[in-house]
Amino acid sequence: MKLLGAGRGWTQRGGSLGCRKKSLMSTNGALWSRVRSRLRAFPDHLTTCGAEAAAYGRCVQASTAPGGRLRKDLCAQEFEALRSCFAAAVKKALKGGRQGGP
Repeated sequence: MKLLGAGRGWTQRGGSLGCRKKSLMSTNGALWSRVRSRLRAFPDHLTTCGAEAAAYGRCVQASTAPGGRLRKDLCAQEFEALRSCFAAAVKKALKGGRQGGP
């Protein structure tokens, strides 16, 4: 009986566990490829929301300045505007078939 990957939890050749692990690893590779692609596209999507990002940044900066006090939901309106803009930019890019970077 020939074992593949003996000592690493794999079964004998043709065993279902060995095949399952291999397919899970290739699935994870594809998943991480998509994740990396989306992360590379993040700056491009964010540039379309410059005004919203600046407004949110000003709100956070003002509330953390000396005498300011950052509290939960203090900048929620600005954050929601930024989140909505970013979601729309990503949706538009994906609809156009562009998923980021070269």
